[in-house]
Amino acid sequence: MARKPSKTTLTSIEKSVIKALLVEGWRNQDVQVLINTGRSASINFGRISTIKGDNTIVPASKQQVEAFRRKKLLFDHVTGLCPFDDERLVRAREAMILAVELFNTPRIAFKAGVFSMLANVAWTYLLHQYYVSKGVPIIKDGFSLLLSQMIAREDVPLSKGCKQNLVALKEIRDVVEHRTIGSFDSKWLPLFQSTCLNFEKVITELFGVKLTLGHDLGFSLQFAKLTTEEISTLQGFDLPEHIAALDASLAAKLKDGEADDLEYQFKVIYTLTNASKAKAHFQFVQPDSAEGKEIQNVLIKYKPLDEIYPLKPSEVSKLISEKSGRKFTLDKHQRAWKMFKVRPKGDAGNPSATDIKYCVYHVPYKAYTYSKIWVDFLVEKIADEAVWQQLSTFKD
Repeated sequence: MARKPSKTTLTSIEKSVIKALLVEGWRNQDVQVLINTGRSASINFGRISTIKGDNTIVPASKQQVEAFRRKKLLFDHVTGLCPFDDERLVRAREAMILAVELFNTPRIAFKAGVFSMLANVAWTYLLHQYYVSKGVPIIKDGFSLLLSQMIAREDVPLSKGCKQNLVALKEIRDVVEHRTIGSFDSKWLPLFQSTCLNFEKVITELFGVKLTLGHDLGFSLQFAKLTTEEISTLQGFDLPEHIAALDASLAAKLKDGEADDLEYQFKVIYTLTNASKAKAHFQFVQPDSAEGKEIQNVLIKYKPLDEIYPLKPSEVSKLISEKSGRKFTLDKHQRAWKMFKVRPKGDAGNPSATDIKYCVYHVPYKAYTYSKIWVDFLVEKIADEAVWQQLSTFKD
């Protein structure tokens, strides 16, 4: 089997350019700096000397040398990208940067249309590059794969929430690029926010942290600010028929709880600082951060727990049995909360360390109650025969 060439192996054009530069009188160290620019594996000083003494290598023409130098000058030392070698990734990043910047520009009124179209382009180039890097053809019948075709593939490297977000983005784009939407661009802020956060996550995970958009946009994915009055006004309007139909179409594609997925639409906790109304501002807090969890816990304390977590274990078992058609006993329920790590064991040092989406601990009664979301979660899970069998034999 032929050996794969080493990353340090000089290409024929590199060798001929080195030879030409040495003939022009360049110093070895200067040639080495130029050649190593943008290289994933640098070459050492000795390689230049070897080329210098090899009379079989033909020097590159002046045009070839100039083209080579121009390519090196365009190399981005921050991202590690070159427009010639990494054109798709360069375009993907630029399209997303433009999407965010234009959305934030006060002079631009066509925000939802511009953002949805450019973000679609950004994701298309990103996934094209992913499949090209995996050796998967992206051209079929003379046309490159559409974003909708790629996210429908089994091997697409995206989460379910991210794919759902991109499906929604496409539907929004299809509507707003041909229809007027008045002042409702801001209606899809949560979706657009997640589109950007997902893009940042995927591009850095697939191609390295150097490609982060943070260098170009800071917390890039912070969109246009709305005043409290603007929010109130927006919520008070009746939606145009075609926008209401679009929202209904998007909602119909989601199962219970999927709209709460951070990768589908971005939701934050809003807090107001102690300031006058004129100076009030919003503070964005990540829900999974320590501060976000603390705020969430505080909010729960002021809500009636019986409304959020109304179900005792016996009631959970009864409801699941009725909804699933399976005999779901208290023993099964105990196995379930252990398997899915919803609450700690009885001898735990901190009995309140529950998954607050599903369960809460009542300190005065030293007992746990559960949410209706927990019931729906388990009904969906045990519909899968493999999960049902796993639950039936689970031991901890």
